[in-house]
Amino acid sequence: MTSQPRRSPFVHRSLLVLAAVSAVALTGCGSSDPLGGGASGSAGGESGDGGGAGEAIVIGSQQYYSNEIISELYAQALEAEGFTVEREYQIGQREVYLPELESGAIDVLPEYSGNLLQYYDAEATASTPEDIRAALAEVLPENLRALEPAEATDQDSYNVTREFAKEHSLTTLADLQNVDEPLTVAANSEFETRPYGPEGLKEVYGVDVSLVPVEDSGGPLTVKALVDGDVQLADIYSADPSIQTQDLVTLEDPENLVLPQNVTPIVSEAVDEDAAAVIEEVNAQLSAEELIDLNRQSVEDQASSADLATAWLEEQGLA
Repeated sequence: MTSQPRRSPFVHRSLLVLAAVSAVALTGCGSSDPLGGGASGSAGGESGDGGGAGEAIVIGSQQYYSNEIISELYAQALEAEGFTVEREYQIGQREVYLPELESGAIDVLPEYSGNLLQYYDAEATASTPEDIRAALAEVLPENLRALEPAEATDQDSYNVTREFAKEHSLTTLADLQNVDEPLTVAANSEFETRPYGPEGLKEVYGVDVSLVPVEDSGGPLTVKALVDGDVQLADIYSADPSIQTQDLVTLEDPENLVLPQNVTPIVSEAVDEDAAAVIEEVNAQLSAEELIDLNRQSVEDQASSADLATAWLEEQGLA
């Protein structure tokens, strides 16, 4: 997934957003201080001496509230098993955090399988979760590996208002060919270069669309642009509760323009098998419904990632 905050309850500090926008976004629920590199140590209690050879495991997150929640699940689960953890949250998009992973500055980061595969191999043909997982193993740098993916997915999706869908009889992305007005899509600026962005939409579905940059990763500003009629489409992540609360229509993608985006932890060589097993146990219980509910609590209840993780791990018997 493009990975990034996308609603009011996140800590948003994209350099491309106006100061006024950042001020609104900063009222949200991000649990770390992005200017200070995130909180270090335990969020929910004392941490042990773990982390491989006595060193802390550094867990990062994308600049996206849902990704931070998942990172915090991993962090607290590891701490419950005696590992020492340092947090580096809200650090940007792939162009920023992947070099940090590749260099070993970050040891763990939850990724989204299909988008990550296309980042490393723009010509990838894999389209099923199983094939994507196998392809990732071939393209990741030697010092990185993908752990067992979760059932939960959170992927880019093209959304329209229900009124617009009814007006133009829209069900799939292919139906956009029948719209007789210029089409614009609200999304982060990097969406322009993504394989599933405007160029991909044109190549796969024959649809012309222009990008309107809105730098909150499908968050409240993106949703507002769509609902207010400033754009006809919006790139919103599929686990975002606003799709349901705003009664939006996600257009079906029969040609798999957007690949499946299972939550997949990417780890460095500093993560030993014991630590990997803890992370994979979290992933084994992270369903699509569970992730949407965590996101809903973040958005609606303004709950912090630390509080959400503590409660969820206790419910799952992992803390």
